[in-house]
Amino acid sequence: MRLIEARCAGDPALDTALSRALLERVAGGHHPEVLRLHRTDDVMAFSVLDRTRPGFADATAAARKAGFRPVIRLAGGRAAVFHTHTLAFGWSRPTAELRAGIHERFREMSELLRTAIAALGVDARIGEVPGEYCPGEYSINAGGRVKLAGIGQRVIRGAAHVGGVIVVAGAKRVSEGIEPVYRALDYPFETASVGSLEDELGSCRLDEAAGAVREAFAARFDLDDAEPDDETRALARELADQHRLS
Repeated sequence: MRLIEARCAGDPALDTALSRALLERVAGGHHPEVLRLHRTDDVMAFSVLDRTRPGFADATAAARKAGFRPVIRLAGGRAAVFHTHTLAFGWSRPTAELRAGIHERFREMSELLRTAIAALGVDARIGEVPGEYCPGEYSINAGGRVKLAGIGQRVIRGAAHVGGVIVVAGAKRVSEGIEPVYRALDYPFETASVGSLEDELGSCRLDEAAGAVREAFAARFDLDDAEPDDETRALARELADQHRLS
């Protein structure tokens, strides 16, 4: 499995498009299975579903006011926050069926993340906590109290992408960004449902969190460090406008 840690700093839409380009290249048989693990800018990642909500324009305005640049995310679900103290992850892998294996992939990724976060010393569990943003049964929480990581999935013909975000630090930044956005979209949300690794451990750096995820994957897969090739970068540039919100 390739491990890519490259990021497109300063252009969140291109950063999102890079993950999509990797997915499409894997689907076409032009790129091997890949885990992307990287830090991000301050981003509010909206889903296609969010875009259909009556309050979407107000939600994007609220995101910008809070200092987050809005983009259309790769996976479904609801809006999620990424910022400079969160860790983004995405696993693109070949699949022969569009629908078969969806829950198996969710379970596999959630268990890998739970293992990684537990190795840092957190009481990491799989499951939704009441009032969490972008709720899902495969979220990772701390002791059943607060959400630490969310997972989404995008499946296209030939490949699937399972990705999301781990809040390493800055839980308050997440909740303050999400609250007005979810209010505009008329989604339920409890600010107290957001946690971080730093809150649980006293301190935690991005490189520590990334190392734990890397070790969890390395225990099961052979990882090879790599950079996106020229074809993948070119495809990302072509796709970026589809994820950009003016």
